[in-house]
Amino acid sequence: MNVIDHPERSRYELAIGDELAFINYRRQQNVVTLMHAEVPAHLNGRGIGSTLVKGALDLARAQGEQVVPVCSFIRIYIQRHPEHADLLPR
Repeated sequence: MNVIDHPERSRYELAIGDELAFINYRRQQNVVTLMHAEVPAHLNGRGIGSTLVKGALDLARAQGEQVVPVCSFIRIYIQRHPEHADLLPR
């Protein structure tokens, strides 16, 4: 499963069969504000949200961006995975 950045939609997307999980964001210069993550409810508990967040953070890192996690799920993910803490603005 690959997370794809769709800047024209201002979101990262992860396709799961016919379903779509996504993170809405706002991008300003080299900062991406992660607003809201959504996974179809019937797919909850399968690690899809974590895969989505990790993929989005990996894409931000590859683009040299920092992230501001407004979404509580994403904030908690970063707290639990401190290897991504360097993406937070200082």
